[in-house]
Amino acid sequence: MQVGDQIPCAELYEDTPANKINIAEYVKGKKIVLFAVPGAFTPGCSKTHLPGYVADADKLKSKGISEIICVSVNDPFVMGAWGKDQNVNGKVKLLADPSAAFTKALELDTDIPPLGGTRSKRYSMVIDDGKVTQLNVEPDGTGLSCSLSKSLNV
Repeated sequence: MQVGDQIPCAELYEDTPANKINIAEYVKGKKIVLFAVPGAFTPGCSKTHLPGYVADADKLKSKGISEIICVSVNDPFVMGAWGKDQNVNGKVKLLADPSAAFTKALELDTDIPPLGGTRSKRYSMVIDDGKVTQLNVEPDGTGLSCSLSKSLNV
């Protein structure tokens, strides 16, 4: 994935397997921040990454972002429970990529055996009408620097 590329077509899930979202269709006509984490309930994701986006949601939306989405290679029930645990309260939409299809299509997958194998690198992107206009991938794939909400240029 590079700046200028279109978001690939992939099914993601919100809360349950019944709530499928075709991400390529979903982002059409919107300006979205999408960020990914290696795993729900993991320390960096739960203490820093997701909370930063929740805290900065109103600021990002005041700059023209219509929605903030967090993606992780987890099942939809885990992502739903994590959202409740983190009190996202509609500020961030948590979507599951259980088979890593979306993550692999972006070529942002990584192998993290202690977390169960294939996971997502940590990154953030701005998507405008389906096209990536900004992409920030952590240099080591998992760190907490360029993919944080405060690092976005919107």
